[in-house]
Amino acid sequence: MATWKCVQNCGACCQLDPGDRPDLPEYLTGEELALYLSLVGEDGWCIHFDKSTRKCQVYDDRPSFCQVRPDTFSRMFGIEPEELNDFAIDCCREQIEGVYGDRSLESIRFEREIGLTL
Repeated sequence: MATWKCVQNCGACCQLDPGDRPDLPEYLTGEELALYLSLVGEDGWCIHFDKSTRKCQVYDDRPSFCQVRPDTFSRMFGIEPEELNDFAIDCCREQIEGVYGDRSLESIRFEREIGLTL
């Protein structure tokens, strides 16, 4: 069974272009949506994402919607804790493929990290 893990030096989830996420108002509160939109840089990437290191500059203080936690995903998406692993894997796959491509180094590294190989 694959186990979700965040892959360092990826940052696909930091590509925040709201045009790619038209359903934001469905799972973010008004306050969260305003915060989310304030984080989107001109290029669609989070203003706290350091592209040279591919790391979040505010990782320890990042918003709850940036955290893969059972309580966060339950509130935002109605995901039960036992469903979180598979849901997080699907979300990451979709985002990584959308940002970097399904045969990208990031995609390959993610599949290896969660225990699968391409």
